[in-house]
Amino acid sequence: MSADDPAVRIGQGFDVHPFSPDPDRPLVLGGVRVEDGRGLAGHSDADVVAHAVTDALLGAAGLGDIGQHFPDTDAAWAGADSIDLLCRAVADVREAGWQPANVDCTVIAEAPRLAPHRPAMESRLTAAVGAPVTVKGKRAEGLGALGRNEGIACLAVALLVGARS
Repeated sequence: MSADDPAVRIGQGFDVHPFSPDPDRPLVLGGVRVEDGRGLAGHSDADVVAHAVTDALLGAAGLGDIGQHFPDTDAAWAGADSIDLLCRAVADVREAGWQPANVDCTVIAEAPRLAPHRPAMESRLTAAVGAPVTVKGKRAEGLGALGRNEGIACLAVALLVGARS
């Protein structure tokens, strides 16, 4: 980070995954295994919340996106724990001279209900990011693929502050 860079940066992240046809695939959201939901299809554990947070942080730091860092064409990331990927991204963000200040997420899903899982998700994500992470749940009210309960999406916004010396 140079002296000409702004003191704060904002990044936006988005991810969406369809439900997996495999009935035994676990649902992982925000690093938490959700027992009352169908698993999502994806190369890693398909944690849309952790993926959106990762993209928001990387984007704010000007470091690209999750696909550049952990491509789904690389067998090394098959079945990866997305919280581990998030922790790697946070380390890259810090190495680039930025510190996460907070992240806010909106999960869009008809099911499962997120309220019972929100405290655990926020705790797990906050520990990985090293700054407060909030999670909200919204429904698509029957509209589109998400409203037909075909998958889950997440939007995330991250605020970074410069770690100037």
